[in-house]
Amino acid sequence: MNSQTHDAAPSLEDIPGVDHWRFHRPHEHLTATFGNEWFALKAEAFARFFGTPFFLGAQTVIVALWIGVNVLGLTKFDAYPFILLNLAFSLQAAYAAPLILLAQTRQSERDKAHTEADAKHREAVAAAAAQNAKQLLELLQQNTQMTENIKQLTERIEVLTVEMHKQSINKQA
Repeated sequence: MNSQTHDAAPSLEDIPGVDHWRFHRPHEHLTATFGNEWFALKAEAFARFFGTPFFLGAQTVIVALWIGVNVLGLTKFDAYPFILLNLAFSLQAAYAAPLILLAQTRQSERDKAHTEADAKHREAVAAAAAQNAKQLLELLQQNTQMTENIKQLTERIEVLTVEMHKQSINKQA
């Protein structure tokens, strides 16, 4: 017997001709957060960039330099109370907040679509498992019936063998 045949149970991926992504395909249009156009892809990249450690570090360095240069008197383009810096933060927030909210909304739509597709997939797997269990039960019943038939035939052979043995002894005597 080949040891590889019994090492692992076959998975759904082993079934040829089955589209394993069939439940996710209807939701492919949701893969890009803002759509597939150039602007949408750039907007998504911009929204994702706001949450990176590089952005936070770079913004901290820029703000520290901005305040340091103005407080030390190296330049006076934005003296205390840093009105221009506040304006820059307001402008950044005006663009960042809607992009981030839009990204979160679209991400929740994708998550919902993937959850629904996963649920359909689990239902399909459960239906296939139920069908397999039904087939297994039928095979077990057939096996039981065949075992009973073999037992009856064996008992009948034993009776016939005993009768033939008795007849051969009677003919010899």
